[in-house]
Amino acid sequence: MLICMDIQKINRRHFVETDLYYRVSLGLSSRLIKYENCIFHLEVTLGRKWDKNYNATAAEIAHSWKSNHPELAHAIGCKVYIIDLRNDDLKTQLIQSGIAPGYDAHKGILFRRNYLN
Repeated sequence: MLICMDIQKINRRHFVETDLYYRVSLGLSSRLIKYENCIFHLEVTLGRKWDKNYNATAAEIAHSWKSNHPELAHAIGCKVYIIDLRNDDLKTQLIQSGIAPGYDAHKGILFRRNYLN
């Protein structure tokens, strides 16, 4: 059975319900890039206010997306692509110009420990 997921719709809902709080209060934004094979992919941008490391960030954001979006409830894992703007003004200028900089880190999250024996 093939299930179509409207990623733009999920991102819009996420922006209104969750991302605005993270963006304004904590200096972090995220968006869903794709969902395939029960794995969802997120792009996360870290701003100056965000003080957690990449591992803690990936875990927090992946679990937040999974618990707040019913479409992702059955996902077994998440890939998180991190853009870190905290120490790089050039990347901030690139993003403001509509140019996507490279990722600073890639992290994977498995939601249940028993998936790997």
